[in-house]
Amino acid sequence: MIPRYSRPEMTAIWEPETRFRIWLEIEAHACDAQADLGVIPKEAARAVWERGNFEIARIDAIEQETKHDVIAFLTNVAEYVGDEARFIHQGMTSSDVLDTCLSVQLTRAADILRDDIQSLLAALKRRALEHRNTLCIGRSHGIHAEPTTFGLKLAGYYVEWQRNLERLEAARREIATCAISGAVGTYANVDPAVERHVAAKLGLEVEPVSTQVIPRDRHAMFFATLGVIASSVERLATEIRHLQRTEVREAEEFFSPGQKGSSAMPHKRNPILTENLTGLARTVRAAVVPALENVALWHERDISHSSVERMIGPDATVTLDFALARLAGVVDKMVVYPDAMLRNLEGLRGLIFSQRVLLALTQAGMSREDAYQAVQRNAMKVWEAGKSFLDELKADPDVSKHMDAASLESLFDLAYHTKHVDTVFDRVFGGA
Repeated sequence: MIPRYSRPEMTAIWEPETRFRIWLEIEAHACDAQADLGVIPKEAARAVWERGNFEIARIDAIEQETKHDVIAFLTNVAEYVGDEARFIHQGMTSSDVLDTCLSVQLTRAADILRDDIQSLLAALKRRALEHRNTLCIGRSHGIHAEPTTFGLKLAGYYVEWQRNLERLEAARREIATCAISGAVGTYANVDPAVERHVAAKLGLEVEPVSTQVIPRDRHAMFFATLGVIASSVERLATEIRHLQRTEVREAEEFFSPGQKGSSAMPHKRNPILTENLTGLARTVRAAVVPALENVALWHERDISHSSVERMIGPDATVTLDFALARLAGVVDKMVVYPDAMLRNLEGLRGLIFSQRVLLALTQAGMSREDAYQAVQRNAMKVWEAGKSFLDELKADPDVSKHMDAASLESLFDLAYHTKHVDTVFDRVFGGA
């Protein structure tokens, strides 16, 4: 988590000030519930709200001696609250505070990421509609295949990001749980009503069985979802990087006035943002395996997961937040070159219509095997000698035996390949 790849709102979630503030709220809400149950005096609960406070430097200093962060925090809070502080943390264990706080932090992070994805979706929709009918070549294995439209390409990314939004919302629901169940999760010294109260106040659900920690399969699913989202970031970034290659140059990142591409070569316009996004995606995915390994804790609790989560929680969410904002900006300002798309579309002198010719020959009476051989041998002349595919087909006696020149020419029609674009757009965007 470094400033270069961080945004303030997400970073603030993981600051010590935020973490300790959430801890204090958890303890104060728990005191309210304990007071309602008659376990502690109501005056004590009020004192926590009125005088409860902390100082980060003081907590750090106490922890140097106690070697326990929650005890250090409670000791510092007690210095502010006074005598009533003896009623704080009644029947609770450290994990009740730590795990519930982490749930709050991850749900807040998910809310920011949700807004990020919605911004990206808006940019993708706008650009897809803009280029609904902008013809370009579709590629398989990196090789020219058949015509498509740039809008259709972007529409595919749009629905992928809709799925990512749904995945994130599901992951948020799964992680938004509260545990105030005491040592080994038996509620022996804290009434379940306390947990229900704290959960309601923090916008969480009660963890059904928390042992002494919230089960880490929830966290594994959360970080796995972030990993999937990061992979989608990389997929779109990689597409733009390929399209910006000099030999292709169908689209490119916006190059702002005064921007420099190379310290050595003044002519360079490099895809630095999408290359950066590829690297950031790798960083987010690096959190997935440690999160999965955190699932297998010993018995009712150990802390082997703790150090991991202190790192991957901030790093993965802050990095993904930055990446999503950057990707939305790239899509929004992406420069598109329709003329270059058309030029590339025509670069193989008609080979992109080979499937249509193949099918037409079978319809005209040729066996599929013979039709394939006829189309392929003429296609190879185009690859190897730069011939015109249509001219070669017209001159082939096996082909002309089944189709005349006019029939062949009718097959070389770009509009044929885009006749269902509106069908797909209606499916994705409705009447937009």
